[in-house]
Amino acid sequence: MNWLAVIVAAVVAWLFGAAWYMGLSKPWLKATRLDPATMSKSPLPFVISFVADIVMALVMSLIVAAMTGGEPSLVAGLVFGFVLWFGFVATTLSVNHRYQGFDWDLTINDCGHWLGVLLIIGAVIGWFGAADVAG
Repeated sequence: MNWLAVIVAAVVAWLFGAAWYMGLSKPWLKATRLDPATMSKSPLPFVISFVADIVMALVMSLIVAAMTGGEPSLVAGLVFGFVLWFGFVATTLSVNHRYQGFDWDLTINDCGHWLGVLLIIGAVIGWFGAADVAG
């Protein structure tokens, strides 16, 4: 496991998510029907987001290494990031948001975020390599 790639991918993905939702906070709040005045100010969601990014980077590293025979590339990482997003994230959010009664604007916003996250993680893993060359 290339732990440097995993950590860098998680940090960059987490920072992307922070920028994404800061930039789109008003439409996201409207789509979620949340009132900022009544929302919790706990740091816990940010910690959970970072842990989730680490888990996704770990899994992406395993998938990229297995599917490329240990010869990852930037393109392979991007392709796997997109395929995993399309096959699991976009479909899951589309289903969940329909059952929860949310409009498509929330799905598009959240799917855009997770697409960026998985492309970033895939690109970093593919670029750095999935296996630790020193270990």
